[in-house]
Amino acid sequence: MEVYHLCKDMLYGTSLRIVKNTHDAQDIVHDAFIKGFQGIQKLEEDANLKAWLKRITINCSLDFLRSKKKVSWLEDNGALYQDEIHTEDEELLETQQLSVALVKKAIDGLKDKYRVIVVLYLIENYSHKEIAEILHLNESTVRNQYKRGKDQLKKQLQNKIVL
Repeated sequence: MEVYHLCKDMLYGTSLRIVKNTHDAQDIVHDAFIKGFQGIQKLEEDANLKAWLKRITINCSLDFLRSKKKVSWLEDNGALYQDEIHTEDEELLETQQLSVALVKKAIDGLKDKYRVIVVLYLIENYSHKEIAEILHLNESTVRNQYKRGKDQLKKQLQNKIVL
């Protein structure tokens, strides 16, 4: 029970950023705990329990989106600004002050296929390679969709920035 109380808020936030619905996120967190405790024997002794539960929550959230057919992942093998992706990550917050609520609202406004990748990369700190494994996509597809999502996010925020 202690693990549940220590992790539930973190896992809820993670799921909510992916599914964008409070009730669904709550259900997903409960499902993730059930799956986690059912498979606890798979967890290695030195493994991080919180990280393991977070990964289960992300997978449950993505499974939920897939089951609702809310996300259609597009395989895109074209190279789109691949060398620019890492250098622009902090450009959004360079000199302007953005409120957390404004950024969250802008992220929520992204198409699901972009939002999920942006959330996993920028907020959950997964690498493009890890995201590709989670979503069963090519790493180049993840990079391209991240770039497109980030560009959409920049567009949304540029009109709302107070100089």
